[in-house]
Amino acid sequence: MDLVLDPPRGVAPILLGMTLDEALTAAPGNWGEPRVLRRPAQSSAQASWTLDHVGVQALVEDGTTVTAIELWWPGEGRTSSTRVLLDGDEVFTTPAQDLFARAAERGWTIDTSQPEYPVIPGVSLCFTRQTSQDVERDADGLPRCVTSALVGGEDYYNYRYENGG
Repeated sequence: MDLVLDPPRGVAPILLGMTLDEALTAAPGNWGEPRVLRRPAQSSAQASWTLDHVGVQALVEDGTTVTAIELWWPGEGRTSSTRVLLDGDEVFTTPAQDLFARAAERGWTIDTSQPEYPVIPGVSLCFTRQTSQDVERDADGLPRCVTSALVGGEDYYNYRYENGG
């Protein structure tokens, strides 16, 4: 199965702006039964699935609609038939530096000011390059490949740039 990152729209069949119930209905039956966590006091919720070791989370952070979709790599020593793709690149097996170089070729700006959490603002894509697991690392000590990818709305990461931040 292929999960295609489609920023800033989502990861089909789950799209940003859907209600949690719409996201639950949109997920195909072969994704299995979702785990749903609702936090009424904080007006947030999430639904998560595990697709052959790849984690998928639909996040409702505004109380009403899916604001982000996050995908997690299978973990140390695990392989998966589920691929997470960004313009044809397999996100969890393509070296991060290559993934970011191809993003730059598309005209995207990659903010690596927080090396463990690189962001492509405006698109809004964020990656995690952090794990306590024993994985191959690059010269900077970061995991060679990203360990999660998050698709948010176009302004999802604006908070990182407010007040010159």
